Amino acid sequence: MRGNANRSTTRRVRAALSTAVAVCAVTAVLPAAASAEPTAVAGDGGAGVERISVAADGTQAAGASAGASITSDGRRVIFSSSATNLTADGTTGGDRVYVRDRRTGQTERLGTLPPLEPPVISGDGEYAAYSVRWFNDVRIRLNQVSTVREISLNCLAYSCGQPSLSADGRYVAHVVSSVRQPSFGQRIEVRDENAGTQETVAQLGHTQPSRPSISDDGRYVAYQDGQAQDVFVWDRTDGTASGPIEGPSEEAALVQLSKDGGKVVYLSGSDTHVHDVSSGAAQLVPDVRGVAIDPTGRYLLYAPHDADGPSLVLRDLETGTDETVSEQPASAGTDAVSAGGRDVVFQSAADDIVPGDTNGMSDVFVRRSY
Repeated sequence: MRGNANRSTTRRVRAALSTAVAVCAVTAVLPAAASAEPTAVAGDGGAGVERISVAADGTQAAGASAGASITSDGRRVIFSSSATNLTADGTTGGDRVYVRDRRTGQTERLGTLPPLEPPVISGDGEYAAYSVRWFNDVRIRLNQVSTVREISLNCLAYSCGQPSLSADGRYVAHVVSSVRQPSFGQRIEVRDENAGTQETVAQLGHTQPSRPSISDDGRYVAYQDGQAQDVFVWDRTDGTASGPIEGPSEEAALVQLSKDGGKVVYLSGSDTHVHDVSSGAAQLVPDVRGVAIDPTGRYLLYAPHDADGPSLVLRDLETGTDETVSEQPASAGTDAVSAGGRDVVFQSAADDIVPGDTNGMSDVFVRRSY
């Protein structure tokens, strides 16, 4: 796919985008009980940075943590970690999936198998999904967060992975492939967990990366054809796909569909584009790598190509203003921004983001702007 604690909340305003760019057509053991107190607590309304990859009593993780996403209201964060001390039932033997409730301060482990890729959480925080190895195939584990109940997504004789969830977890977009029949290629599907049915979004005759991204209501699915390097948007109301949205002569890689279904972020060359599904117009954000977009489609999280500046920046696409998320080296994935751009979840091995960070490993953090 082509694709200092207080310094990270410094607000930096840049000039609004010029007319030319605004719209275009187109795992180590550590000291025992070291803990990290956040500079802000979820729900107190304050800005600051909070370390997420900690146990309920604040003990820091005895292992690396990464691959996080956040709910639309910013309350829950899902991530994977090799730490064995985040919960009382901590395990050994690779990464496990955890959910941190920022309001209650509780950390829970989901499932018993290591995830093959970063886990995802539904917008309302009630469901989580991630792919696991199941004998020779790959299965998707769907968990109900409140009960920690585990459900398997049945892919019959095939492998399925790379899930994306609707807001209530009802719809799961995923990729279906076959290790036994290479000529099968892959199929992008949407499963309705309530009805137990699935719809085919696209059938592709190759196995190049073609992951999907679904809207909160399950109506739209953006996906990329990794071989053709094109991005499409499927509408379940009529079962048709439009695209390539980047145009016939460009190459593109999908980043994410905003949860309201209105914007698609994709990469083309060294630039990031934000495609408006309704109008077909695209807003250009030049010379940066788009990472995620908030559920409303207004706030874009990006990584500048300039290694001398901040590692993560949040842009208000309406005003063209930027806010630094992290000056220290950091990275993030899709679904990393809560609604309205208030919270951003990211991972970093830097030890000066919050006080008391002495584990020497990658941790998951949330930066709250207000």
